[in-house]
Amino acid sequence: MRALTTERLLLRQWRDDDREPFAALNADPEVMADFPRTVTREEADALIDRHQVRLAAGEPGLFAVEVRDSGEFIGFVGLSVPAFEAAFTPCVEVGWRLARSAWGHGYASEGGRAALEHGFNTLMLNEIVSFTWEGNLRSRAVMERIGMTRDPADDFEHPNLEPGHRLRPHVLYRVSRS
Repeated sequence: MRALTTERLLLRQWRDDDREPFAALNADPEVMADFPRTVTREEADALIDRHQVRLAAGEPGLFAVEVRDSGEFIGFVGLSVPAFEAAFTPCVEVGWRLARSAWGHGYASEGGRAALEHGFNTLMLNEIVSFTWEGNLRSRAVMERIGMTRDPADDFEHPNLEPGHRLRPHVLYRVSRS
């Protein structure tokens, strides 16, 4: 697995010293406001473990992200395969989760573009999707900035959330290799 480099970021394999700041990021209620709940240390560690294996195997995976100038770990950006069934699955999704200190710098867009390029040029994917609950305007703006488009006919109710849950209505964005 090779690391991905952008102008300001290094998207790389996970290291043990990422575990503590990643756990803190996932325990931050503001970072996790667009998710049903915060993530425990054990769940965060399990995510790292899964994606270390996927990246090492050359599969779609989430990269640890650091700022090149400082070496600061700021979260993840990358590709994953959703584990639920919907009209658009199976698929590969591009996603990101960054510490609050990294918000507003364009890092999600910069890393997202690198992840898309990796998906299309290295993994030879034909299409990549992204989705979020309809009220997550920051992530929707990133999806649009990285060239993804939304067809409202693709919007869906997230099957892992109960009917009536505020986060259940989701929007789906797509981008194809062409």
